[in-house]
Amino acid sequence: MAQINPTVGALSKNAEKILRFADKARSMEADLVVFPELVLTGYPPEDLLLKPRFIEDNIEWLNKISPKMSGITAIVGFVDSEEDIYNAAAIIHKGTVVSVYHKMFLPNYGVFDEQRYFQSGRGPLNIVMGDVIVGVGICEDIWYLEGPASVQALAGAHVIVNINASPYHVGKSLLREEMLVTRALDNEVIVAYNNTVGGQDELIFDGQGMIINEEGAVVARGKPFQEDLIVKDLDLSGVIRRRLRDTRRRHEKLERSVASVRELTLHPERVKRKKKGLPRKAVAEPLNRLEEVLRALLLGTRDYVKKNRFRHCIIGLSGGIDSSLVAAVAAEALGSKNLTGVVMPSKYSSPESKADALALAKNLGIKVITVPINKAFESYLGLLKDVFRNRPPDVTEENLQARTRGNIIMALSNKFGWLVLTTGNKSEMSVGYATLYGDMAGGFAVIKDVPKTMVYELASYINIRAGKPVIPERVLVKPPSAELKPGQTDQDTLPPYEMLDPILKAYVEDDKSLDEIVAMGYKNGIVKRVIGMVDRSEYKRRQAPPGIKITPRAFGKDRRMPITNRYESY
Repeated sequence: MAQINPTVGALSKNAEKILRFADKARSMEADLVVFPELVLTGYPPEDLLLKPRFIEDNIEWLNKISPKMSGITAIVGFVDSEEDIYNAAAIIHKGTVVSVYHKMFLPNYGVFDEQRYFQSGRGPLNIVMGDVIVGVGICEDIWYLEGPASVQALAGAHVIVNINASPYHVGKSLLREEMLVTRALDNEVIVAYNNTVGGQDELIFDGQGMIINEEGAVVARGKPFQEDLIVKDLDLSGVIRRRLRDTRRRHEKLERSVASVRELTLHPERVKRKKKGLPRKAVAEPLNRLEEVLRALLLGTRDYVKKNRFRHCIIGLSGGIDSSLVAAVAAEALGSKNLTGVVMPSKYSSPESKADALALAKNLGIKVITVPINKAFESYLGLLKDVFRNRPPDVTEENLQARTRGNIIMALSNKFGWLVLTTGNKSEMSVGYATLYGDMAGGFAVIKDVPKTMVYELASYINIRAGKPVIPERVLVKPPSAELKPGQTDQDTLPPYEMLDPILKAYVEDDKSLDEIVAMGYKNGIVKRVIGMVDRSEYKRRQAPPGIKITPRAFGKDRRMPITNRYESY
């Protein structure tokens, strides 16, 4: 299983990578090599699929690489065109595309939008390779209990190969494994589940492809968040023994229409000989929760920057927890030499915050630019003095400071071609505790989908992982503050984050009502206020930069609410 990192639209580079991994698999005497879903185009190609030339080019590249893949049978994800277009898997044998499977179940929920583009396939496909029968499926096909895998197994498939582009969120790998174990046990079949890896805009693909035997045991697992070639010799004797003992299969085979399964017989290319076998390889261990999230942030940041051809990033350093975490992630993902921090103190910035920002930069080994904003801020106040006459200072003046900083950091971005990384977290984005054209100004929002409580967990974990205080200890313990007025803290405006985050999860991710959240033990007035802030802030979130999906339901692709919306959730 070639667990590779394609780039959407980079057809030639994706094709080169496919050939490189196929050559490696062939050198290891593999009979079959499988690649991820839509590996040739990258996933998701979105409205590129509405361009006829894009479809033609992807088929042209499939035909270019096929003759170079003789000596091994390959399954390659691509877009097929046959009156309509299909999410498809090409079966390449003896250097020729000998058959194509069309994905039958098209997901259209959460981040998925496949029914917008594709037609559904009409039937399952089994490949006969000597004494072995292999069923072919694509991603969503295997999530259905009575889906193609069950009828393929009844029609004789010993192995179900399922190619995927399954996006990451916290806990997703465990959900996948539980589902795949169920499919393997129910169908008395070996499941080979290959997943793509890499970052694509907001989405992260974590790899972690698995091979699960007929007893539900994971016998191979790909590396998390990195490319891998998962090579495994499969012993089919266990599948055969289990099926001989299971009389239920005979009845099911009579009751279900196994005749709907197309069967393709492939004649061997090589003289059959005893292979030397593979050395025993340990199964990659799953990551702990925080390491998993951190790896997702690292991969998402690295791929967004590099795939969009940026060479350097800039981040505003406030001395707070959010900018410290983003800087630590970016420095590790991109290398310290490719990141610059800018410190923009105002008259409200505490000496401790400035010291913490500089200490962080030193610990990370990144360059720092200091640009005080006092003169610019006072100049703005002077310009607006007559207009604001007889109006007391309020949040306007606070936001003006944030927007002054936004102007400065975007000027540096323009002048040097640096990508601005913003530092807002999911808690802040949920309730609108951010300034449009101020701290929201930038190109990529690294922790946009990370709740504030998890921000603290990750920051502490980074220090534990490094065995030293990469993020200054004081940053972890001081009350969070935007420092836009004297003595300000986040909790002047918001409930404590330990209370806010569970309320936000219940409302944003779980769609719970006011009454249901109050029943969880929270005061009616607090819940009502939080819901109101979330609903009123949709217009802000629409103007925020893209950011990495971490939770099961992120803003944007996952949660799509109208801006103009008079429905009251309370």
